[in-house]
Amino acid sequence: MFFAFARPAGAALRRSFSTSTQNSAKVAVLGASGGIGQPLSLLLKNSPLVSRLTLYDIAHTPGVAADLSHIETRAKVKGYLGPEQLPDCLKGCDVVVIPAGVPRKPGMTRDDLFNTNATIVATLTTACAQHCPEAMICIISNPVNSTIPITAEVFKKHGVYNPNKIFGVTTLDIVRANTFVAELKGLDPARVSVPVIGGHAGKTIIPLISQCTPKVDFPQDQLATLTGRIQEAGTEVVKAKAGAGSATLSMAYAGARFVFSLVDAMNGKEGVVECSFVKSQETDCTYFSTPLLLGKKGLEKNLGIGKISPFEEKMIADAIPELKASIKKGEDFVKSMK
Repeated sequence: MFFAFARPAGAALRRSFSTSTQNSAKVAVLGASGGIGQPLSLLLKNSPLVSRLTLYDIAHTPGVAADLSHIETRAKVKGYLGPEQLPDCLKGCDVVVIPAGVPRKPGMTRDDLFNTNATIVATLTTACAQHCPEAMICIISNPVNSTIPITAEVFKKHGVYNPNKIFGVTTLDIVRANTFVAELKGLDPARVSVPVIGGHAGKTIIPLISQCTPKVDFPQDQLATLTGRIQEAGTEVVKAKAGAGSATLSMAYAGARFVFSLVDAMNGKEGVVECSFVKSQETDCTYFSTPLLLGKKGLEKNLGIGKISPFEEKMIADAIPELKASIKKGEDFVKSMK
């Protein structure tokens, strides 16, 4: 069976102005006042797939919600401020997206964010486990290679763990790969699809250029440069912003793309495929990103790694030790929590 990658790029934005009323996803954004949270909330408010949008943060959410509520789309928007209002934000949610946390500054790795963001993600996912245990959980907060194991361990602690409903949003790596390949080949990026597997940091980001649609070929030196650019694209933005933050707008776009694909699949659309960092048996790592067939209950089928080149095989081998260490770090963090 052939699955086309979900490419809601132009389609999603065009669809956002349709008057479809058959869908009614209740979506929460945790960290909605931040650099990713605000543009992500705007894109979600703009979509007819969303009927209710609840926004949570520790500051500014009433203002963000009031601003978004004036937009002429059907999603009802409400802001929630501070931990005591978090339960009400989550009740009845179908999808929870978590971009909360601190961004990278120049010279920082995603792992440098660990202590602050691990605590934030553990706190927020604990609330999810208590107040919307059936919801799809989409984690954007870095380091994703550790925050997904944290989320899984928190849900296990509360006895509500379902590996088919917890997703690490790696979509920005795919979006970047599509864009960079399209630029080099003079193609329309909306028609390029590159699976990106592994994790979501540095050399754990493994673009499978050999599986690109349409088929593309690069000399080895250009392939190595392209791969390196995809892996370090986040750092490219951090440096360009010169201390003012990390990728926020492109991350919001990628986060919205993943949520729209997930909601489409939950609504019964068939053949929806996205890569995401999930519980996995595809490699020696207990979590690994590969193309996933999404369905009404979340992850329907892991489509695996597929046929790859020797260059890509080596990248996987090189990534696994770092991935295993990041996964263990996340799991150990939850075990050490009181």
